[in-house]
Amino acid sequence: MTDDLAADAAHPASSSSSSRPSRARLLSLFAGFAVFAYVLDQLTKLWVTSTMVEGERIPVLPPLLHWYFIRNSGAAFSIGENVTWVFSIIMAGVSIAILFQVRKLGSAWWALALGLLLGGALGNLTDRLLREPSFGMGHVVDFIQLPNFAIFNIADSAVVSAVAIICILTLKGISLDGSRHVTAPQKKADDA
Repeated sequence: MTDDLAADAAHPASSSSSSRPSRARLLSLFAGFAVFAYVLDQLTKLWVTSTMVEGERIPVLPPLLHWYFIRNSGAAFSIGENVTWVFSIIMAGVSIAILFQVRKLGSAWWALALGLLLGGALGNLTDRLLREPSFGMGHVVDFIQLPNFAIFNIADSAVVSAVAIICILTLKGISLDGSRHVTAPQKKADDA
């Protein structure tokens, strides 16, 4: 996998299509990271809910890292606690949009990013749909606490990682299909 990512980064558009990862490899990479993020998120939430009491705080690497079990009805920093159902609709829409974009995949890095994004979105959507207090209004299990930051979970980490990768790809001019868009200053530097 790292060979595919390295090859993709080294020759995103200038190389021939034969050096790009095959469609099957890209879809496998996408699905693998989506499943990895989703399963890891759900397993850690199961571990937290079965071994900790809500509100319990366990030092892991004090003062940097604690497990702190809370249920969040809102988004990051508990924003929108009274409109939980809106987040369920947004996460379902994002998940569907990602699945529509997968057919355009031509880059291993985009496959990684979209896989993490889908796994994270589905991880928190599962909480919204299946956890108390009701269907579509469930509270998300959060448990990772860092100093002066929101308490979060593995799904949140996957989404943030995906967004960071997407930002880097966009700044580098690498499109979803793997083509590279060269800006005028880059083109002049390449020509020199």
